[in-house]
Amino acid sequence: MGNKHTGKILDYLMENPLSSSTEIFEGSKLDIGFSTLKRYLTALLAEGLIVSTGKLKAVRYQLSPAYAVLHPIEVDRYFEREQDERKIQNQFNLELMTRVLNGISLFNAKELEFLNGLQQKFTDNVSHLSKSTYDKEMERLAIDLSWKSSQIEGNTYSLLETERLLKEQETAEGKPKDDATMLLNHKDAINFIIENPDYVEPLAISRIEDIHSLLVKGLGVDRNLRQRRVGISGTNYVPLDNEHQIRDAINELCLLINSKHNVFEKALLALVMLSYIQPFADGNKRTARIISNALLIAYQYCPISFRTVDSIEYKKAMLLFYEQNNIYAFKEIFKSQFEFAVKTYF
Repeated sequence: MGNKHTGKILDYLMENPLSSSTEIFEGSKLDIGFSTLKRYLTALLAEGLIVSTGKLKAVRYQLSPAYAVLHPIEVDRYFEREQDERKIQNQFNLELMTRVLNGISLFNAKELEFLNGLQQKFTDNVSHLSKSTYDKEMERLAIDLSWKSSQIEGNTYSLLETERLLKEQETAEGKPKDDATMLLNHKDAINFIIENPDYVEPLAISRIEDIHSLLVKGLGVDRNLRQRRVGISGTNYVPLDNEHQIRDAINELCLLINSKHNVFEKALLALVMLSYIQPFADGNKRTARIISNALLIAYQYCPISFRTVDSIEYKKAMLLFYEQNNIYAFKEIFKSQFEFAVKTYF
C-alpha cells in the first residue's frame, strides 16, 4: 500500500515512537484530513507495519518489529546507488531467526486471502485430473523449474533445449557439459521430492544436505556445510564463515520453519533464508528453490516453477534481503510466481 502519505507516517513514527493519531497528524504535516489519516493507520495496522497500545483516546502507535522486514522498498531506486555507496547490514544478522522472524507473520490478511484462494483453486483443479494428466503437468512444471533455476545461475540452455535434454537425454550442441549436468540434477532432485513428499517435514540439516548433494552431483562442488569463506558478487554482505556458526544458523532456520503453521511462510522462509545463510560452497540458491518447493509439495500445495521471473529482478530482490533484511521485493516475486503456477499448470 506504499504511497507518499503512508511513507510520511512511517517516517514520523521512526523518529517519534508511541505517538497518538493527533500527534502524527500534526507532526507529519500531511495534506490530508484527520479521518483519512485514521484510515491509513488502520491499513498500516492490518499490514503489520505498525502496532498500537492503549485504548480509545489513549491509543499510541509505533513501528512494529516487522517493519524493517516487510515495509515496501523501491528496488530500482535502491540500486541507483553503487555497491560501495549503499548503507547495509554487511554481517549476518544473528537475531533475524531468533528474535524477529519467529514473532511476525510475513503475509498480511489480504495477501493470505489471495494466496489461499489460489491454493483452493489448485486443489479444486487437481481433484478433477486423472493421475496421468496430473503427472504430465507435474513433469511440465519440473522442466520449467529445472530450466529457470539453472538459468538464474547462468546456465545457457534454452527452455526448448532443456525439454529435449530432460525428456530425450539429448544434449545441446556447443553447450558446456556442466550445463547439462546441472539441469539433469535439478530433475533428479525434483523427482526425489515428488516421490518422497514427506522428506522435508520436519525440516532437518541432513535433509537439506541430501537435496544439495543431488543438485551438485558431478559438478565438482563440495558437499555438506562449507568450511571456508564465500563472497557474493554485487554486494558487500559477508555470510558466516565459521562451520559451527553455519550449522547453528541452519538449525535455527529448521526450528523456525518447523514452528510456523502457515505453509506459505515455511516456503518463503526456506527460499530466502537458505540463500542468506549460504551454507554450502556453491548451489545455495538452487537448494533453496528446491527445498521451498519440497515444503509446498509436502502439504499438497502448488509448487512454483519461477518460469516467468526475471533473473536480474530475482537477484536484486535477494541482494536487497542480504543488505537490508527486507523481504518485500522477494515476497512480491513469490506471490506472483505462485499465481502463475496455479494458473498455468494443472
